[in-house]
Amino acid sequence: MTNTIDPPFTETVHTVPSSRTARSERILPEAAELARLGTVRVARLRHPVQWIVTAVVLLFVLNAGQTLFTNPSWEWPKVGRWFFSPAILTGLQLTLLATAISAVVSFLGGIVVAIARLSSNPVLSGLSWLYIWIFRSVPLILVLIFLYNLGNLYPTIGIGIPFGPQFQIPTISFLSDLTLGVIGLSLSEIAYSAEVVRSGLLAVDQGQHEAAKALGIPGWRQFTRIVLPQALRSIVPAYVNQIVGLLKASSLLFYVSLLDLFGVVQNLASTYPTDIIPLLVVATIWYLILTSAISVMQYYVERFYARGAFRVLPPTPLQRLRRAVASLGARR
Repeated sequence: MTNTIDPPFTETVHTVPSSRTARSERILPEAAELARLGTVRVARLRHPVQWIVTAVVLLFVLNAGQTLFTNPSWEWPKVGRWFFSPAILTGLQLTLLATAISAVVSFLGGIVVAIARLSSNPVLSGLSWLYIWIFRSVPLILVLIFLYNLGNLYPTIGIGIPFGPQFQIPTISFLSDLTLGVIGLSLSEIAYSAEVVRSGLLAVDQGQHEAAKALGIPGWRQFTRIVLPQALRSIVPAYVNQIVGLLKASSLLFYVSLLDLFGVVQNLASTYPTDIIPLLVVATIWYLILTSAISVMQYYVERFYARGAFRVLPPTPLQRLRRAVASLGARR
């Protein structure tokens, strides 16, 4: 009997690479490829047309600046003499007053007309649409001329019962030239600001209205505390453009015997015909200053109402300047 001895049991163990080893084996070729590409010099893309256009624009700007300050016909000494003259400052004050009152009245009136335009009441909606259609179609100068001749159309104005007793006063004594000018600017501007306000109200998400109604918040409080603050993010940029246009449109008050900034310049130019160019330059500079001030106010108002849209507000130009100065001092 033969004894057979079985061969010893051998077990084959298959080693499975760990996830870290597999990941390193996968990353190493990519790292090698990146290292190889790092030695390759990458050439920047050339933009010859862009550089040519930039050079032409800079050349044009330098030539314009040279002619602006070297041409004696501009008469800059006279510009400096007229810039702070009492007549110019009086006209500037009237321009600021008429623009400020008209801007406030037109914004508040625009809110009322926009709400009526969005109303489900067909009478309010139809009348607001008719108002916007009329005053957006008629030029501002015609509105001012009609109001200036209002005393010829209606010698007296009054309030009372239609076809009954009324309290009447003379139109000329009640409405001054400034009042007529502000009314004309406001009537025309309300039509445009109403559309700006309406677009801002429609931009608010409908869920905000539904959530406010679900919480039982009164309608007026929904509008003033929830809807309008969110709508102002869209309203402010467009309405500030309207204010800039209103500021420039105030120059038409000269045609209804109001001596605003432009009207004073026109009168002085007729009195001093040799100073026409310096006076026009003075008016231009003042309008540039006023519109720049409005743009600065627009920036900070937009920043105020953007608090809910950004977690961290971007720094203002003044903050950027302070940081740049601080970093420069730290480097030194």
